[in-house]
Amino acid sequence: MYKNGEILISDKAKEECGVFGFYDNDGFDVARLTYYGLYGLQHRGQESAGIAVNDDGIFRCHKDLGLVREVFDDLTMNRLSGTISVGHVRYSTKGGNSRENAQPLVYNYVKGTLALAHNGNLMNAGELRDDFQKRGAIFHTTIDSEVMMYKIAEERIASHSIEGAVLKAMDTLRGAYSIVMMSPRKLLGARDPYGLRPLSIGKLENSYVLSSETCVFDNIGAEFVRDVEPGEVVWIDKDGLHSIRHEKALERAKICVFEYVYNARPDSVIQGASVYEVRKAMGHALAKEHPVEADLVFGVPDSGLCAAIGYAEESGLPYGKGFIKNKYIGRTFILPTQAQREAAVNIKLNVLKNSVCGKRVVMVDDSIVRGTTCANIIRALKEAGAKEVHMRVSSPPFMWPCYFGTDIPSREGLMAVKYSIEEIRQKIGADSLGYLSMEGLQEATRFLNCDYCHACFTGEYPMEVPITLDKKEFEHTKEGKK
Repeated sequence: MYKNGEILISDKAKEECGVFGFYDNDGFDVARLTYYGLYGLQHRGQESAGIAVNDDGIFRCHKDLGLVREVFDDLTMNRLSGTISVGHVRYSTKGGNSRENAQPLVYNYVKGTLALAHNGNLMNAGELRDDFQKRGAIFHTTIDSEVMMYKIAEERIASHSIEGAVLKAMDTLRGAYSIVMMSPRKLLGARDPYGLRPLSIGKLENSYVLSSETCVFDNIGAEFVRDVEPGEVVWIDKDGLHSIRHEKALERAKICVFEYVYNARPDSVIQGASVYEVRKAMGHALAKEHPVEADLVFGVPDSGLCAAIGYAEESGLPYGKGFIKNKYIGRTFILPTQAQREAAVNIKLNVLKNSVCGKRVVMVDDSIVRGTTCANIIRALKEAGAKEVHMRVSSPPFMWPCYFGTDIPSREGLMAVKYSIEEIRQKIGADSLGYLSMEGLQEATRFLNCDYCHACFTGEYPMEVPITLDKKEFEHTKEGKK
């Protein structure tokens, strides 16, 4: 959307959630540490937030729609006393945005109480839900995380430990998941056998932290210990940190490449690689593949900034600012419709007219999904006096849906599926358009100590998925667009 010189960023692929957990051995204020952790993960989910704490086996939970700072106040935090915590921020790719779907989920069952926070997406959630319902289960939410909770609780009845139950559940759960979980005596973390979603372990004095991203460790003064491995279940109890691993787990994580392209904060380290450095390397590769004569390079805040720095370094063009970002985001959960809530949470940008007027500019962004936002941005730049606008994209074209938690549920609406690169250039109004190639992406990520899933660009999924379009048709489509 574009109005009166302001661009509302709404055309972005969004990631499903951020998870956090804390096990206290030092007398910390667990709820407030969890609040700060979720605040550091706010970019991963802006629709709801929640914290559950365990006070000697008594579970207390508070969650609601809205940003972290909107959901929690001092009075609420003072009621959340305990020694173990689980926290969650959510963006709904499945299940809709309602208070019932906010996490963590806290359920009582025959073995006690469990709290669970989940990042990712289960592909077989529907069939598992149907099976549970036929056996009499009553679901309170529409999210796949509840299906996961039921499955783990079911396995716990037949297992000697909660960690054994989580490991056994991995035999059935298909898809992407990083979870943080709390039992009466333990804090647990787990990643799916492919390691598609990130989860890291930190330590604060003698206490332990689990988080979707390492930037949180810096926020609360914790030290990074290591990543949770693919198919690994870790748990912390009074005796320290323990681990078991699924027999079918990959040796190297198949992390979602979009963590490096867009999802993660640039000050995070994912699978041993700095997100900032990877994005800069993408910008370097982009400048090699798509050079252009211009006067200024800038990025679209925030995820385009690092790649723009790399583009400027490689090309030798001046780096500057093209936009001023309004950092204020108003209250969202009180608005009556989903469309209004989404509009309210959008990030507003103002074109910096003095910077772009009369200049040939290179605008770097991380992706083009449906194309509406970048068209509005380019229009605003030209109205501000930019002579030429050359758009550069630090990832390949989106061609395929994601089944693992990024909000690209189908090929419908993806601009690169419908149009050639030249047609896209014309529709968004750019003077030139260049995407990073898969070869350029591989060059930029060559120093990662993991593999990654790039199915949204190539259609090559790490596991069997419900693809509705025949691969030959896709190849024919690609040939027709060259």
